[in-house]
Amino acid sequence: MKDSKVRVNVSTAGNKRAVDSKDVRKEGSAESYQVPSEGSAAPVLKWKFPEGLEKKGGLTEEQSRRSIPDTEDMQEGPRAAQTPPPERPAGAPAHGAGPDPGGPAAMPQGPHSAAEPQRFAQAAPGRVPRGGRTFRVRPARWGRRGFAARRPAAGKRRVRVHPAVWAVAGLLALALALPLLVVAPGNNAPEPLPPGPAPLPSAEPQAAEEPTVSVYVTKTDTVEELPLEQYLVGVLAAEMPAEFQLEALKAQAIAARTYIVQRLASGDRSGVPDGKALVTDTVSHQAYIAQDELTKEWRRLGKEAELAKLRQAVKETAGVVMTYEGKPITASFFSTSNGYTENSEDYWKNEIPYLRSVESPWDKKISPKYKTTVTMPRSEFIGKLGLADGAVPVSAGGEGDSSFLKVLSYTQGHRIESIRVGGKKFTGREVREKLGLRSSQFTLHMKDGEIEITTYGNGHGVGMSQYGAEGMAREGYEAKAILEHYYTNISFDKTSNLLSLVAP
Repeated sequence: MKDSKVRVNVSTAGNKRAVDSKDVRKEGSAESYQVPSEGSAAPVLKWKFPEGLEKKGGLTEEQSRRSIPDTEDMQEGPRAAQTPPPERPAGAPAHGAGPDPGGPAAMPQGPHSAAEPQRFAQAAPGRVPRGGRTFRVRPARWGRRGFAARRPAAGKRRVRVHPAVWAVAGLLALALALPLLVVAPGNNAPEPLPPGPAPLPSAEPQAAEEPTVSVYVTKTDTVEELPLEQYLVGVLAAEMPAEFQLEALKAQAIAARTYIVQRLASGDRSGVPDGKALVTDTVSHQAYIAQDELTKEWRRLGKEAELAKLRQAVKETAGVVMTYEGKPITASFFSTSNGYTENSEDYWKNEIPYLRSVESPWDKKISPKYKTTVTMPRSEFIGKLGLADGAVPVSAGGEGDSSFLKVLSYTQGHRIESIRVGGKKFTGREVREKLGLRSSQFTLHMKDGEIEITTYGNGHGVGMSQYGAEGMAREGYEAKAILEHYYTNISFDKTSNLLSLVAP
């Protein structure tokens, strides 16, 4: 106001002092307030207008009072930043900015009686009083930062909401609205993926199903088809006594599985009548007990515990096969060694790198088939070998007795490699097969006009000795260690990595 008639009455603790208009600071100046000292009574400033000036302006006191909104009706909560007044001193904080740490914040208050003691809080730098209004500021209290409490008018008690509550409410509203922003209403279809390379095929080749094995059953001249793992239980029951150690049974299960997987992978059906099946149930491939006989007969004999043990051995080795250079091996096995196993080429024609001769001392100690002696009439002996009648003496000590039998060489596995009988040369394998001997390690003697034959070991001698595996298991060897002893430089893999559901 620029009227020279304006006067300001300053009330300070009941004393009045007239102030000339020249002493009134310019509105908007940071020096408009006098900051009282700590503990002093806060002065109440009242702006009074002469009656003539009020009428001249065209507004009555009541109209002027109604034109200015009551601070009690203002919305509670954080104040919005306002445009700073002009001519703000350099370096002063913006209008509406919070106080310095520890300092109070000034907020406008409604009019109060002059008789009530008042206090001024320090005005924020750059803040000026609004013209034509009576106001007061409560002194700041400890712990109240940025906002001063407002005294509600009589009958209008309001609850002040802390700014943190508004912040939490805003975050909660955003969290509830976020799903609506991500998924538009009425359109739940997922966004199409950006173009990219096609996914790589699974490394597991159709491993969900188990290969099927077809077996030619010689007794009934029928073919039985069943899952591979179930087939192995029948093989285990026919090939190895259920009384053997579990680790020996597990070694046998892996060897039998490897043998059949190798035939599945190669499609080999040799030795099967008319190629009706993959294998037969004889020792020409792998001995096998049909499922019907296995379940009914073993149950009748009270051998459920033995059958459960065989199934356990198969289950604990499920899918495990032996490989050499990534391919399933020819996992040949036999009953009992003569103390050694054979090189493959010493019994068969082909040299196989993993079928090497190794020591097997356990057989002699535990196998009842290690040493067997049989006698054969001279005539039968001559007939089976295709010898002339005079090739073999009638009795021991006769003329030519020392010349009818002579061993020419032995294999690395200490079996007969070649032999001359009655002036005719044979391999050890030929004599074994023609005479039906248990092993190609044997001795021949003439006794009382008959041929006495003593064999050592039982089987062809190539691969794993079953009684040797039992001897190792009794000494604490595990299945894989047993197999690594009898099959040289082999590895282990899974059926699913080697087969892709080969049809029987």
